Amino acid sequence: MKREIRILGTGCPKCIKLAELTEQAAIQLGIEYELEKVTDINDIISYGVMLTPALVVDGEVKIAGSVPSIDQIIVYLE
Repeated sequence: MKREIRILGTGCPKCIKLAELTEQAAIQLGIEYELEKVTDINDIISYGVMLTPALVVDGEVKIAGSVPSIDQIIVYLE
């Protein structure tokens, strides 16, 4: 099953880091995934997110306002 992953953020260094770590985690797990970066503030708010960066997996916000460790991201993707 292909996982739908979204990184919510305006493109700040933390947003970029979260995207990089998330891709690394998905590759480590060997899962099929589609990664989308959502930068439009109205789209971000539509998820109920007020702090970026945020990680959304299959439509569910997993974390917002910080960059978790790669091990934590792996747990979110499993």
